[in-house]
Amino acid sequence: MNTDVNKCCCGGECSCSPKETKKSLLIDFLYLDLETCERCKNTDKTLYEAIHEVSKILESAGYRIVLNKVNITSADQAIKYEFVSSPTIRLNHHDIALELKESNCKECGDICGDDVDCRVWTYAGVEYTDPPKAMIINAILKEVYSGENHNTPNEKYQLPLNLKRFFEGANK
Repeated sequence: MNTDVNKCCCGGECSCSPKETKKSLLIDFLYLDLETCERCKNTDKTLYEAIHEVSKILESAGYRIVLNKVNITSADQAIKYEFVSSPTIRLNHHDIALELKESNCKECGDICGDDVDCRVWTYAGVEYTDPPKAMIINAILKEVYSGENHNTPNEKYQLPLNLKRFFEGANK
């Protein structure tokens, strides 16, 4: 699903200001399940709230937000998106989580009939099973305003064993 948040200051498309080429902020939300998994459902809700709060600021600064929600349903799809843990939020292709931490996720384990670990988010020194709204907002603002270069060497992607177990179990 693509959600393009790009409206004029008056709430619609109009000619109240000169047409400008907007810069895009691409937000990818990658997840395993939005029906059963509380981590995925809560992350989806919090991401929507964060985007809603920050969108007017970004719009005023000449940005538009493009949200891609991708339900990762197979190992092949996980490989295509270089998916490492559920849920994942990426800004312009960069994961907002600075490190990968996981813990057992009962709901995803129930889906596939095996033990599965899902993402744990670390923000301000505290671990959460879904990202705090402030973490998402700060990551968005940092991505837009920091001008940081994300060109770091990428390791060759391999499907994590954890996800391989999930997809094997879920497909039975």
